[in-house]
Amino acid sequence: MNSPASPNLRSALTNGEYNLRGQFMLGSNYTFLVDVHHEGETYQAVYKPCKGEQPLWDFPDNTLALREVAAYQLSEALGFHIVPFTVYRDDGPHGPGSLQQYIEYDIEYHYFNFTVEDKQKLRPVVLFDYLANNADRKGSHVFFEEGTGHLYAIDHGICFHEEHKLRTVLWDFAGQAIPNELLAPLSQTGNWAALFEPYLSREEISALLLRAEELCETKLFPRPLGGRRAYPYPPI
Repeated sequence: MNSPASPNLRSALTNGEYNLRGQFMLGSNYTFLVDVHHEGETYQAVYKPCKGEQPLWDFPDNTLALREVAAYQLSEALGFHIVPFTVYRDDGPHGPGSLQQYIEYDIEYHYFNFTVEDKQKLRPVVLFDYLANNADRKGSHVFFEEGTGHLYAIDHGICFHEEHKLRTVLWDFAGQAIPNELLAPLSQTGNWAALFEPYLSREEISALLLRAEELCETKLFPRPLGGRRAYPYPPI
């Protein structure tokens, strides 16, 4: 399983100065590649300003960047380390937003052409997505870092709704037993309310905790619910 981000990188993204390098043109929200400068080092990161978010009918305005940070916090609380290091910064070039570690990966290698062996490594992402109530897990949002082979998952702005919103292409393990080592962190959610307070509403935190309880009871990966769309569009 992945290791946490290095202290130097965490310090840089939390405290460093950053400037725009370019804009990612795909996607409905404004997303920028930036250089972060800190203590003589330069790090690449992805900056998502709140004012670049397109309004959604079912999510509160200007909250997607906060949800990106909540997703990182959840990944760390679970010990999965699958979400790149992410912080919320008030001082961005286009105002407040999320700042996330940039990961180099092969954009042509994604869920829909993963090997059978690599698909077997996705169980932590499936569990994470159910807990985060991810409404948009596309096939290109999971990948392996070049050089290290670490598994990462990105794009979590549309997560943590209090109503059931899970839409994902990762249904490979539906109905199967969840390995005990993945379930173990769900018995230690006592500090989660305080952990997520800066990023989510009380109702959203309560729903997150309820989903954790349900998984502890069923010990099974979820199946698609009938009567609603279970897949994102587009799927990649």
